[in-house]
Amino acid sequence: MFRVFHKVKLFRNLENVYKLSFLTSAISNHPNFELCFANFFNYHNSDNRRKGNHYWNTSFYSLFFPFTLGVVHCERLNSQEEKKFFRAVQYGLDADIVKMIESFKINVNIRHYLGWTPLMVAAVNNRTEVCKALINSGADPNLADEYVNANRTAHNKGLHTLEVLMVRDEEFCMRLNNKATYLGFTALHYAVLVDNVEIVKLLLDNGANPIVENDAGHRPIQYAKQNSEIETLLKEVGEKFEEQLKEKELEERRRFPLEERLKQYIVGQESAIRTAAGCIRRKENGWVDEDHPLVFLFLGSSGIGKTELAKQIASYIHKDKATAFIRLDMSEYQEKHEVAKLIGAPPGYIGHDDGGQLTKRLKACPAAVVLFDEVDKAHPDVLTVLLQLFDEGRLTDGKGKTIECKDAIFIMTSNLASDEIARHAIELRQEIENVRANRLQNKLDEEDVEDITISRKFKDEVVKPILKRHFKRDEFLGRINEIIYFLPFSRNELLELVNKELKVWAKRANEKHKIDLKWDRGVESALADGYDVNYGARSIKYEVERRVVNQIAAAHERGLLDIGSTIMVSVSWPDMSDVKHVKLQVKHKGVKDFVDIDEFQTHIKTTSFFG
Repeated sequence: MFRVFHKVKLFRNLENVYKLSFLTSAISNHPNFELCFANFFNYHNSDNRRKGNHYWNTSFYSLFFPFTLGVVHCERLNSQEEKKFFRAVQYGLDADIVKMIESFKINVNIRHYLGWTPLMVAAVNNRTEVCKALINSGADPNLADEYVNANRTAHNKGLHTLEVLMVRDEEFCMRLNNKATYLGFTALHYAVLVDNVEIVKLLLDNGANPIVENDAGHRPIQYAKQNSEIETLLKEVGEKFEEQLKEKELEERRRFPLEERLKQYIVGQESAIRTAAGCIRRKENGWVDEDHPLVFLFLGSSGIGKTELAKQIASYIHKDKATAFIRLDMSEYQEKHEVAKLIGAPPGYIGHDDGGQLTKRLKACPAAVVLFDEVDKAHPDVLTVLLQLFDEGRLTDGKGKTIECKDAIFIMTSNLASDEIARHAIELRQEIENVRANRLQNKLDEEDVEDITISRKFKDEVVKPILKRHFKRDEFLGRINEIIYFLPFSRNELLELVNKELKVWAKRANEKHKIDLKWDRGVESALADGYDVNYGARSIKYEVERRVVNQIAAAHERGLLDIGSTIMVSVSWPDMSDVKHVKLQVKHKGVKDFVDIDEFQTHIKTTSFFG
């Protein structure tokens, strides 16, 4: 009865909007009401309406048009079995649910086309027995809802807003606020929202995460009534869960230390990785000053892993949470007035309501990893703002509100003293080679090799004077916990970089063109010779593209490469040349031998038709 009333209410509103008085009595009684409703709006927004036909022609045929649309196949609707399954879940038909799972092999974690799962439907409609049946069949209580709100979901799915509202009410729950946002809600969020203690206990007993956050950053306990049984239960279980999670993370860190994790993504820079990991470890285990945030300064030339290390630290701490890594290019803050971009414009100025690029994002995630890239290019007034941030772990925005961010990690990168560091690194490399040679003669233990780092004398007499001359303030440098030095790559590290870059192109060749790419060790050595200390790993990337990928692209354009072909990259020594020549050989599918592709093969000639 309520469902029919709900339909009539919707279409009475449509009468006023679209001047269609026959709709209420006609469509609302049609057996496939939802499909008629959806197709009506699709028709109303179609090209016919845009061409000027604002209202339907009320002829005899147009009167029956909704019914003809009702039998048309609609791709948006789930299959009939899945739709029946969601209906059975919504109305609490647990016996039918078990039969349908066994008969139709339905995935209990299947999603409705608007984003929710069967367990969410059962939880929000107080279907305890259905929740038990779904969990026993393997339902995941920690899946997050992909439904946002009516407007956003309609935009994302290409539907009409009223259609989404109607489906949400009819196929999920009518009691929820349609204006609210539900992205990231789990079944536990919904169970707490409808205040069902029994379902909350059931979900918690079967692995539901009590501290999981939705897209707005809210945990289930934040939707519980104050001083209720659910709030007390979630608080107790949440504390135990956090303790177990910390123990689990601690065990993972013991088995797989942070240094090893970072080395998976960064070539070389062992000293930098070791120093950064030591500071992060102190923070994770509570051996840090809680009144001040961690502040790093990464020094070294371009393209040697400074930014990548910052990204990997953020990924490790916050598990790939997008809002937890804030990157600001400080070359955009070279003028005095651009301080307002950082913290927000003061009252009365344009952009006051927008907030600052830093304060707005720190407010959303106060424990974020913040990267100030190329900080030496920022205006001195910007550094004055950073002084307060680094010292007190708080920042006041343009609206006068204070953001507390003592748990944040701030990383600055700079190319200052990069030439001096590079020259000193050459001396270090030579020293390392000498120590390794001595170790081969059994004169030193292997541990001694790892102890060779940048000397304290070099830091004090060379690097620090350069930093003081540029920043012109000791108090700024005094707030930096660690200055970490990134050295140019060694020969072995360059070979590793070349190998990784070639593997990237081999993967692309296979995925895009179904072509296998292989190479010999001599190629890696030849390409490593293209290393430029001023550009770091980027110079290796450009060298591979210039000497290998360009040849492959030219051969592909000339039709010399087919699907299933294999390319072998090798090197040769041309006469009267001191540069190794990178050449290609190709083997077509079904052929045994490789054939040389001459890089200097006859080029495509442009023919003039005008003499």
